[in-house]
Amino acid sequence: MPTTPTVNGQVIGQAHYATRAVLERVLAGSGTTFHQSVALNAAADSGGAIDHDRLIDRMTSTLKIDASAARATITELTDAELLETLPGEQPRAGVTDAGEALNHQIRTTVKEITARLYGGLSAEDLAAAGRVLTAVTARANAELAVAPSS
Repeated sequence: MPTTPTVNGQVIGQAHYATRAVLERVLAGSGTTFHQSVALNAAADSGGAIDHDRLIDRMTSTLKIDASAARATITELTDAELLETLPGEQPRAGVTDAGEALNHQIRTTVKEITARLYGGLSAEDLAAAGRVLTAVTARANAELAVAPSS
């Protein structure tokens, strides 16, 4: 009888990298990077437009990248006409029709993949995994928030 591995960073990392590789394959077919898909999704989830600063905050906190990398990603999406800068007091990124279509295509494909990857797992197991991973993420974010000692 196979043993169940203990949940630790290695097991979590292996699951992350395996699922990320599946997503990267989907994104490669659309010419989109992972960071671009996250930014496009964040803007779409915000009703199709999001303040630039809020988008940068979301990307830096979620992806653990610096603000310059987030800004570069937004510029790439704007240059590709998937996002546009909207007029107003605060700069906002709006999803274009092409960006909306691409985001819908990616979401549809990811939904199908998710159904295959998570299908057959019990609701109880998924809920327990969700609780554990949420707690680990919160603890890791708290560690990152503490200034490193010199």
